Amino acid sequence: MLAAAASLAAVVAVSPAPAAGAPQTARANLFGASLAPGTAGLTPQLAIAYTAAYRSARSAGIPMYINSGKRSRAEQAALWRQGIAEYGSAAAARRWVLPPDESTHVSGQAVDIGPQAGAGWLQANGIRWGLCRTFDNEWWHFELAAVPGTKCPPRLPDASRR
Repeated sequence: MLAAAASLAAVVAVSPAPAAGAPQTARANLFGASLAPGTAGLTPQLAIAYTAAYRSARSAGIPMYINSGKRSRAEQAALWRQGIAEYGSAAAARRWVLPPDESTHVSGQAVDIGPQAGAGWLQANGIRWGLCRTFDNEWWHFELAAVPGTKCPPRLPDASRR
C-alpha cells in the first residue's frame, strides 16, 4: 500500500502554474501532493489522469486547462435553464447541456478543456491516461472512458444520446 501511495504521489507531485489567461480554479491535492489546477471536486481517478496529461502537455509546450470541471447541482440547473431558454426546448438544449441528475460534471466525472489546441492535443494523446472526448459536437468535453493505453469508445453525436 505504501508503494502504491508513493507511486501516486510521484504522479501528482508539483504542478506548474497555469498559463496566463487560463481560468484560475481551485487546485486539489491527494496524499499531500498537488494536482493540476481545476481538479478540485473531480473523482480521484479523473483528477490523477488529467494531472498526468496536463503535465505531459505542458512539457510538450501545449497550453491546456480545465474550463469547467466539477459543477454543483445548482450550477448545472442554471446551465440547464439557460440552455432551454437559448435553444427553445428541453429536447434541443439536451444536445449541449443536461439536467443535473444526468450531467457527468455534477458527479465530478467530466472536464471541459481549453484552449482548442489543448483539447486537440488531449484528443490525440488522452488515451494514454484513459481520457476520451465523448461527444462529436463538443471538442472540449472529456471523460475517463477507457482503460489507459487501449482505445476510446465511439463518440456519441451529442449529449442527448446518452
